[in-house]
Amino acid sequence: MTRTTLKTTREGLDHRTMPMRLWRKAKKLGTWDPAAIDFTQDAKDWSTLSDDEQDLLLRLSAQFQGGEESVTYDLLPFLQWMAEQERIEDELFLTAYLWEEAKHVEGFDRFLREVTKSVGSLEHYYTEAYRTLFLEALPTSLQRLRTDPSPAAVAEAGVTYQMIVEGVLAETGYEAYASTLEANALLPGMQTFVRKVQQDEARHIAFGVYLLSRLVAEHGDAVWARIEDRMNELLPLIVDHIQATLAPYGDAIPFGVQAEDFVDYGMRQFQKRLQRIERAREQTVEEVLYG
Repeated sequence: MTRTTLKTTREGLDHRTMPMRLWRKAKKLGTWDPAAIDFTQDAKDWSTLSDDEQDLLLRLSAQFQGGEESVTYDLLPFLQWMAEQERIEDELFLTAYLWEEAKHVEGFDRFLREVTKSVGSLEHYYTEAYRTLFLEALPTSLQRLRTDPSPAAVAEAGVTYQMIVEGVLAETGYEAYASTLEANALLPGMQTFVRKVQQDEARHIAFGVYLLSRLVAEHGDAVWARIEDRMNELLPLIVDHIQATLAPYGDAIPFGVQAEDFVDYGMRQFQKRLQRIERAREQTVEEVLYG
């Protein structure tokens, strides 16, 4: 691939766009260091927990860690696609996006090794639905962009990554995790870390909503139909995963956690974002880009 011109010297960056607004937020809010978080009290708190309480938090943390590693790997085709489209504003934000995902991997690794003292594999905590999402659906849809840059393929990747993996599964899990720790005055370092992760993920999901809205505004009902199909295909896996994650504890889930709370919170957030994307069916690309 060769180029005949470069945007920033031809006309400059368009600072009014959604990706540039997210880029500014990433520079302001995303420059925190997972290595600086103090886990001293967390280690003390961990030693006071019951076996089931430790097991639940370890199970969730292992799933979060695997998910963060997976999305770190699988963001790269999005970056490459944006570069090939010469969308420099989008690519600027995606560089921060990838850096933030990498920081999440480091932070969870610290917690697992320094606080829980985990050794060996934690992959036995993966559910079948989790394996389908992170080891099959996510990498397949993202890697497809290397050979298929069509709007439908990009929409499928965006739904899988930002709407399902981040927008439902991760956001729901992080909110339940952080709220449980706060309600029980436990693991202050982890509380700080997860709230930082949530700030990052909010920007990532906002980018996904923007990207899918832009695709719908630009390419119409065919892309909207693909978005709906992919959502309907993957949403049942979220419910299956949550139920399978909590099933080992029977009716005595530690900390009083309820599966319904996970599902209800995730579905509410999902519906709000889906409605925003659907509005793009009546919008122009410029309205999405500068809205």
